[in-house]
Amino acid sequence: MSFKRTKEDFVCAHCGTEVQGSGYTNHCPKCLYSKHVDKDPGDRLEECGGLMAPIRIEGSATEPRIIHKCEKCGIERPVKASADDDQDAILACAQRAAS
Repeated sequence: MSFKRTKEDFVCAHCGTEVQGSGYTNHCPKCLYSKHVDKDPGDRLEECGGLMAPIRIEGSATEPRIIHKCEKCGIERPVKASADDDQDAILACAQRAAS
C-alpha cells in the first residue's frame, strides 16, 4: 500500500500539546510520543491505538530517526525526526537509551 498524506491536527495523548499536522506529522514535536494508529504509514487501519513511546534515537546527526515502542502491544517502529522536534527531547531520549 502506498503512503496516504492526510493533514490532521491532534492533541498529544501524552503531554497535551496541540499539534498542527502537515500531512507528514506523526508524533508530538514537544515530547516525541506518537499513537499506534497505522499498519502502513498514513492508512489509520491499526486497531491497537496504544501510545508509542520514544525509546531511542538512531541514524546520523543530520538524519536522526526516533524509534517508538508501543506501550500496549510492544511493536517498535522508526520514524524520521522532524526539524520542528524539540532538540532537548531528542537529546534526552538519546541519553536515556545510552544509560
